[in-house]
Amino acid sequence: MMSDWIFMNGTYVHREDAKVSVFDRGYLFGDGVFEGIRAYNGNVFKLKEHIGRLFDSAHSLLISIPYTHDEIKNIVIETLKKNHLDTAYIRIIVSRGVGDRYNLDPFVCMNPQLIVITEKFNAFSSEFYDNGVEVLTVPTRRNRADTLPPQVKSLNYLNNILVKIEAKLAGMQDGLILNTEGYVAESTTQNLFIYKNDKLITPPCSQGALEGITRNTVIDLAREYGYNVEEGLITRYDVYTAEEVFMTGTAAEIISVVKVDGRVIGLGKPGKHATKLFENFKKYVVIEGEKIE
Repeated sequence: MMSDWIFMNGTYVHREDAKVSVFDRGYLFGDGVFEGIRAYNGNVFKLKEHIGRLFDSAHSLLISIPYTHDEIKNIVIETLKKNHLDTAYIRIIVSRGVGDRYNLDPFVCMNPQLIVITEKFNAFSSEFYDNGVEVLTVPTRRNRADTLPPQVKSLNYLNNILVKIEAKLAGMQDGLILNTEGYVAESTTQNLFIYKNDKLITPPCSQGALEGITRNTVIDLAREYGYNVEEGLITRYDVYTAEEVFMTGTAAEIISVVKVDGRVIGLGKPGKHATKLFENFKKYVVIEGEKIE
């Protein structure tokens, strides 16, 4: 059954009635922020952290969210309950609201919009987890952090969309994004890790990587299990010669990369370290977060 109820600015509306103005700045200019969250068997994973990042993104854009952290938490849980979902994908969207369609000035718009959508999650194909995926480095570079900070999860996702287009046209599931200095930043919607020389390494956020909730969780779990985890600069050579490469994200969780730019990674199949982390991650997601009660 599809989820019928969507929270919009203080009320719940049916899917067919969930409409926004064509003059909303989120539609006109991509002027807004969002979060994607997973619920697992009655547990909304890392909801507090996701809401915190939502507020940080909005604050950096000078968007004042008209709800508190706790209010949004309760809205998310209530929306899940109204839709009878205990395992779901959740999208929280905040736009600056309706404004003058000709005016970029954000200060003329004083009515931010909050929308919460919950839907049954369609899991990725088991083939991706069993066999890993192949990616390639795309021509499009990560936007410079001093012009469009990667830590802001904004509604303007064109940088990532261009990368996805290039990857799909090449017949790949995902693309590797380099920053303007030539270092690896991330993939289209996921953070990247490599295992090399007894170290688990991921690009620092300063190199254009989003500070992913799943990324941070994997770092914490890996350190708990005794891994030497570092944030460090990663070149394509480092990726090509790594023992293991894997990507992390809310939707995908942990997926191994077995070939990059035609180079086989490690043994050409998901490695033992990614497999171990994924097995423990799956146990963790059902206990860490907010319960749907």
